[in-house]
Amino acid sequence: MTYVVTENCIQCKYTDCVDVCPVDCFVEGPNFLAIDPDECIDCTLCVAECPAEAIFAEDDVPADQQEYIELNARLAKVWPTITSKKDALPEADENNGKTGKRDLLVE
Repeated sequence: MTYVVTENCIQCKYTDCVDVCPVDCFVEGPNFLAIDPDECIDCTLCVAECPAEAIFAEDDVPADQQEYIELNARLAKVWPTITSKKDALPEADENNGKTGKRDLLVE
């Protein structure tokens, strides 16, 4: 099983999760992070660190967020790895918890 970044990360992109990942499995896009399922070791450390509560075990991804399982895998093949914490997007706190952000994802 792997972990999956879901919709609430869009336009937030907090990187607290990246800082605790022992295998550098996060990749970074313009306004979203994703997890490379081939690199994730299921350690769970990232889940508690995510201020947006956007990371779920693959088996626990909410029904309305299932597309993010494939999306993380696909983006992991094209986005660069991020290995250290950066500032969140300027509007992160304002966008944390908003729903319906899928169309705002910049791939």
